Formats: sequence, C-alpha cells, structure tokens
Amino acid sequence: MLKVYCYSRCTTCKKALKWLDENGIEHEVIDIKTDHPDEQTLREYYAKSGLPLKRFFNTSGIPYREMGLSKKLPDMSEDEQLALLATNGMLVKRPLVVGDDFVLTGFKEQEWVEKMK
Repeated sequence: MLKVYCYSRCTTCKKALKWLDENGIEHEVIDIKTDHPDEQTLREYYAKSGLPLKRFFNTSGIPYREMGLSKKLPDMSEDEQLALLATNGMLVKRPLVVGDDFVLTGFKEQEWVEKMK
C-alpha cells in the first residue's frame, strides 16, 4: 500500500488525496508535520526515487525561506541536507508518496499516472 506523507492544510495534498480516491488507489495517509520520516528513512526514499535531493525540499515553505536555504543548500553535503530534512517535516516537499518501487515528491498528475496506473 502507498504511504502518502501529507499536511492536512496543504491544498496540493488535498488534490493529491482526492486523485488517489477517484482512481481507487489504496493509500495510508501520514501527517508529515507530526510523523515525518527520520534521516535513515529519507536516505532510503532518496535512493529509491532517482530524484535530485533538491526535489525533496519544500522550497515554497516558510521554514525553507526563514532559514535562507536557497543560499545554503548548494554548499551543504548530501548528508547535511538529509539530516536537515529530518529535523522538520515542513521542510519536506509534499505530498511525499512512497510505493514499493518508486518515490514521488509533489503532485504532478502525469507523473502519478505513469507510476501508479
């Protein structure tokens, strides 16, 4: 079953969950703010995803902006970035969807169709 890390007040998450329901795709919803993935789990998701690590950051979120991460991330190692991501679920791009053989960040319908249908 898919794991879907979401934030209940996020409109993109709401759209994504509606899409999953409309397409009959079973999923488990996990609150990314209170039950975010730890560093080891993020490492596994990152490795499975094949995505650049930057795609795991919620670049439009308040914590990202307040920490000035757009300037800091280029100088940080992957280890430092993963450790940082693990400190605050609101830094993680959402929804974060984890399937058996894929990981997706954000809701891009075409990407989801390709992976889940």
